[in-house]
Amino acid sequence: MTQSIPRRALLAMPALLPITAAAQSFPERGLRMIVPFPPGGAADFLGRVVAERMARALAQPVTIENRTGAGGNIGTAAAAQAERDGHTLLLNGVPIAVNRFLFATLPFDAERDFTPLGMIALSPNIMVVPVGLPVNSVAEFIALARTRPMNYASIGNGTSLHLAGAQFNIATGLNLTHVPYRETGAANNDVMAGRVEVMFQTIAAAAELVRGGRMKALAVTSAERAPAFAEVPTLREAGVDLVSVGWFGLFVPRGTPADRVARLEAELLAAVRDEAVAARITASGSIPRAMPGTEFAAFIAEETRRLGELVRATGIRAE
Repeated sequence: MTQSIPRRALLAMPALLPITAAAQSFPERGLRMIVPFPPGGAADFLGRVVAERMARALAQPVTIENRTGAGGNIGTAAAAQAERDGHTLLLNGVPIAVNRFLFATLPFDAERDFTPLGMIALSPNIMVVPVGLPVNSVAEFIALARTRPMNYASIGNGTSLHLAGAQFNIATGLNLTHVPYRETGAANNDVMAGRVEVMFQTIAAAAELVRGGRMKALAVTSAERAPAFAEVPTLREAGVDLVSVGWFGLFVPRGTPADRVARLEAELLAAVRDEAVAARITASGSIPRAMPGTEFAAFIAEETRRLGELVRATGIRAE
């Protein structure tokens, strides 16, 4: 005997159809991925690699929008103010966890304004110096730095480059002066020219310059040697008890519909797990890490606690 459908359910069914159709039609147009860091660095590279793969899966272009400045705050604020429809993504990393401790005020609230989609990669840094600097090891660099003032470059306050330098000062007892740059290229150029003595650059941004003999690599900041530079020792191997690894992931403005968040998270994780994408990330010096949104949120909470302690220990502030 066929069971009849209650009249109340029949009346409700037409109302559900537009919702289902809307979910299936996403994305209705191209997406933008705001990267609040300069072109040429690890963040920009990771964003472009993932955007290319996600665009194919979503059948819509994903355009990279570099909106730099204020330690990543300008681009992050722009993403926080975007429509909550799933068409705006934010690529961010350490600054979204640490900037609350560095700046007196922020134009966004990282927890209130964003939903984490997932992690893309871990990004160890590489300690690079000018070719003309008369050192070939970390020990030689430390010895020279004890005899004269030296500067270290970064691409902005609160970036993993900045924090690695601050931690290096603590671990070695040195007093290297932080010099923040707005662009990766400008920072690299001043290191190569000898105007800045050292930088804890992302491997992605320094790899070709080191391989081309335009910079010298003294160490990597990860716990283990980086596959892309297996011949370069870790700082710990070089006698400095320091591990400093950056990380990057994707976010959407909080309030984005749950079905769209789920679709974007699935496509992000599929992109990072794609063998070709993972190989490109590994070759650049980063470590692919397909971490789902809920796990990524817990990771960020722990990083926020840890980085807050680091800022208090180092006394660093936005300059």
